[in-house]
Amino acid sequence: MQHVVAKKRFGQHFLKNEGIANKISESIDIQSIKNPLTKVLEIGPGTGILTKQLMKRKDIDLYLIEVDNQSVAYLEENYKEMMPHLFHEDFLKFDITKMGNEPWIIVGNFPYNISTEILFRVLENKDLIPQLVGMFQKEVGERVAAPPGSKTYGIVSVLIQAYFDVEYLFTVEPNEFVPPPKVRSGVIRLKRNENKQLKIDYKTFSRIVKLAFNQRRKTLRNSLKSLINNTISDQKIFDLRPEQLSVEAFEHLALQISQIPNNIKILNKDE
Repeated sequence: MQHVVAKKRFGQHFLKNEGIANKISESIDIQSIKNPLTKVLEIGPGTGILTKQLMKRKDIDLYLIEVDNQSVAYLEENYKEMMPHLFHEDFLKFDITKMGNEPWIIVGNFPYNISTEILFRVLENKDLIPQLVGMFQKEVGERVAAPPGSKTYGIVSVLIQAYFDVEYLFTVEPNEFVPPPKVRSGVIRLKRNENKQLKIDYKTFSRIVKLAFNQRRKTLRNSLKSLINNTISDQKIFDLRPEQLSVEAFEHLALQISQIPNNIKILNKDE
């Protein structure tokens, strides 16, 4: 019988509490999704404790993506019926459009070492992802949900909240995992807000947000000085620090900056 050992390089901490797995499964709000073709993709099913609960739901079309060979072998042995729906791939390199342009709900107990990267992949594919329900390190979950003005409000807060409504659902203690992590975990839900259509493209918006927060202790006048010209430099917004700006304020700021001709080259440089 296959046995799965948690591997540090994959940031694996396997959830062992079926009640919590069921709670995560039930947090998927399929009723709020307009498209009946929406599929659910579980990232990193590991030993399948969440998979088992998701399979009980008759209202979802479940797929799995797993990079770990040992976990894949375990799933093949214990969840045979899921094998036609298993991608043996790395989600960070996965082409989500390979199944066509149908939407995906993302769910999972995400590896801590790539959880922020997963969020950025979700942003890159935001038009195909109407919802995400995921377990993160508590600190990351709180950061995603943080309001303007808080110490944890930052790049990922602004970018996610620009397109998604965020709910922090519940906290999970370390002893619910094997092996137990050194930190608490938090489950959050993101719902794509179709009313939030930014007047600026994602790449430009994200570049300006990242530049602003790269020196978060400085005012925007200092962190964005290479992008500011005399036509906008006297605005009071530049006397603020980035964490003081709402998503809407960032959008307005980014629009102004992107319309300065010389900034096009700067903002389009490869990161």
